[in-house]
Amino acid sequence: MTGTFALLGCGGVLFAAGTALLLTRPLTRIVLGAVLVGNGVNILVLATSGPAGRAALLHPGSDPEAMPDPLPQAFILTAIVITLAVTAFLVTMAYRSWQHSGNDDVPDDTEDVRVARRAAHAEERERLRATYRQRRLARHALAHDTEERVAREHSAHRRLGTVRDQYREMRRRARADARAFRARQARAEETAEETEGEDDPWLTILGTDR
Repeated sequence: MTGTFALLGCGGVLFAAGTALLLTRPLTRIVLGAVLVGNGVNILVLATSGPAGRAALLHPGSDPEAMPDPLPQAFILTAIVITLAVTAFLVTMAYRSWQHSGNDDVPDDTEDVRVARRAAHAEERERLRATYRQRRLARHALAHDTEERVAREHSAHRRLGTVRDQYREMRRRARADARAFRARQARAEETAEETEGEDDPWLTILGTDR
């Protein structure tokens, strides 16, 4: 059981270190990371095969129950071959990159950069569209409020004009009534003056009787 925990710890450390190296840019570190990940996976597969036992060889007098599971060991042999092939391929790429550019750093992919810029451009365009949509709604709301205010002002002016017209009509009628009253008063005064110059027949009759 102690050996199994040791294998699990060793495999986890190798897998974590290899993953950290795979995330770097130099191809040399990527090669080392691939090797560490491969060895860590092999150790983890070996830890899953159960307790240690005799070699999985069938010969006279061998006890099958004392043998470990041979399937994980076959997986490990296959993984070793694949890891060796991948390591050789990565070493070749690192060597060719060093010959071509003088370093083994992994350059940025042009297509990835284009896709990233396209995504950023799409996000910026959506943001500008949202901003334009908000501004348009605000402008429409302002125009609607302005129209309502103008309509209210126009209605108020119209009501004011109606009141003003009524006031003017009342003033015109009052002036007409005042002119008619003055005319009647003037005619009454003229009639009174005319009657003052004439002798009253009743006064004459009464004076004669007196």
